[in-house]
Amino acid sequence: MTGRRHFLTGAGAIVATAAWPLRARAAPENWQARLVAAARSQIGVTTLYDPSYVRLDYPGGDVPRERGVCTDVIVRAYRDALGIDLQVLLHEDMRRSFAAYPRNWSMAAPDANIDHRRVPNLRTFFRRKGADLGPWSGAADFATGDLVSQLLPGNLPHIAVVSNARSHDGATPLVIHNIGAGAREENTLLSFEITGHYRFPGL
Repeated sequence: MTGRRHFLTGAGAIVATAAWPLRARAAPENWQARLVAAARSQIGVTTLYDPSYVRLDYPGGDVPRERGVCTDVIVRAYRDALGIDLQVLLHEDMRRSFAAYPRNWSMAAPDANIDHRRVPNLRTFFRRKGADLGPWSGAADFATGDLVSQLLPGNLPHIAVVSNARSHDGATPLVIHNIGAGAREENTLLSFEITGHYRFPGL
């Protein structure tokens, strides 16, 4: 997410609690299918797009499951499927190398309440951890469990999980994301400019 109004720039903080273990080891061989299943399980549960700034527990902080934004789909899927807490991993990396991350929000220090919920930060983290797959030539380059960042109209960063389901013609993988109406599985991989392609099984 970004500092633009499309993402987490609001006030009215609430407190959400959770207790997630941090596991940053390599995932088992079927990690992609598990990640997609965890993302898909959010459909019908997360029904709202809510960009409000929220004061979170650390580690394992989350907003109520019925609401969130695109990055929350990613964070929840990694926690649920693989026990990997991107809130912690990204926050610790920002603490070590704050200057390597975008300064889009005029922040003087990391903020564990919001940093992992911003698309440019996730993109930076995945690049720094060797998960960036580089240039792509077509829909066939995107595998189940990959992450794709996009640029929506109005220059709004977005991120989604590549599904194991495909379009009706079989040519394009669907994506699971929250683009404004809750978690959904849709044929939008090629609908917007692609700005990044990542594969992250763990550290």
